[in-house]
Amino acid sequence: MDNRAEVREYLMSRRAKLTPELAGIPSGPNRRVKGLRRSEVAMLAGVSVEYYSKLERGTIAGASASVLDAISEALQLNDTERAHLFDLARAADGIPTSGRSRRRGITRNPALRPSLQWALRSITDGPAFVRNAHQDMVATNDLGRAFYSPVIGDGGRTPNLARFQFLDPASRDFYPDWDLFADMCVAIMRAEAGRDPHNKLLQDLVGELSTRSDVFRRLWGAHDVRTHGSGTKRFTHPVVGELTLSYEELAVTADPGHVLLVYSAEPGSPSAERLSLLASWAASQPIAW
Repeated sequence: MDNRAEVREYLMSRRAKLTPELAGIPSGPNRRVKGLRRSEVAMLAGVSVEYYSKLERGTIAGASASVLDAISEALQLNDTERAHLFDLARAADGIPTSGRSRRRGITRNPALRPSLQWALRSITDGPAFVRNAHQDMVATNDLGRAFYSPVIGDGGRTPNLARFQFLDPASRDFYPDWDLFADMCVAIMRAEAGRDPHNKLLQDLVGELSTRSDVFRRLWGAHDVRTHGSGTKRFTHPVVGELTLSYEELAVTADPGHVLLVYSAEPGSPSAERLSLLASWAASQPIAW
């Protein structure tokens, strides 16, 4: 990905989202745009207009941490957005981000370690899976295979959460909050692209989805970033119906770029009963993948 373009569009998108009222400065009459002007960001950050304009043109290499912090404060970036700005700056400086090596020629996924597979299978009360940086589901536990059967399908090609979200009509049934899931998916991919800008598989996936999905292309152009972390999601499973599940995402530190995501239901809730029903159903079904 073009780092200069990424920096330019990211800073412009953040500036456009911050109004003078939110920034605590007078808006003045005859204002043409809702967002801040470059001069206002520069003033808030304590840098010259010329220097900030240089940054926003994509020339971020060599910017100090103190300057990046000041820009982050001026634009009121959250922790994930600030980390993304720092990742873009490290990439411009040729420094590997988030402990990852530069991998321009990556073409395949490394084999999942047996111990990680065993740990995944030991999780029996909730769906769990491991995904990589480009949204491939590289492994699941037994309940996860049953839960994500609409994503996995009949097996064959490695299931990919982003392709399912934007290219498979079944995703709109599985995700009742489809728009929310779409926003999350793209923002997570944006953050991954900042951390690992030389990941060719991720670049190829972005290109494919941008070509085939107008929604993806629009969301990608928004330059929003986020981490998954924890929260609650709703699903409609074709076998057991509606489920409201909490999730926790854990970094697999031995395999950079891989995360473990575990879902659970509130004990005694209807969703917990339906998960138990799904586990019973799964035990009676041969699953190919």
